[in-house]
Amino acid sequence: MYPAELVKPMREDLTNVGFEELHTSEAVESALNKTGTTLVVVNSVCGCAAANARPGARMSLQNAKKPDHLVTVFAGVDKEATDAARAQMVPFPPSSPSMALFKDGELVHMLERHHIEGRPAELIAENLMDAYNDHC
Repeated sequence: MYPAELVKPMREDLTNVGFEELHTSEAVESALNKTGTTLVVVNSVCGCAAANARPGARMSLQNAKKPDHLVTVFAGVDKEATDAARAQMVPFPPSSPSMALFKDGELVHMLERHHIEGRPAELIAENLMDAYNDHC
């Protein structure tokens, strides 16, 4: 587990733009059972989360259509919540960072680490915006 003071700015990258942090499996279940669309970002301390994933997630919110709900879990910090979120992302293997869009509790779009790592934030944002346009 990472110290709270180390991950605080990484958490704030998302919470400052409206993402709700989930810390328990119950919170994940409740969030994913909401009506409408929910974007789940599995946050991470890795460089591709800092350079690509979090900026891409933030940029994607500039779209006309966007998810009804924005939530995040932090891999390596919130184990229970992260495990619960990943369980809903099957058949995709666990990876962090990653992003999943759910509609009425069903997974409709997934970005795994290999879709994020080495790709510019703008491309990640564009991928998410396309998913929002299709599902939101």
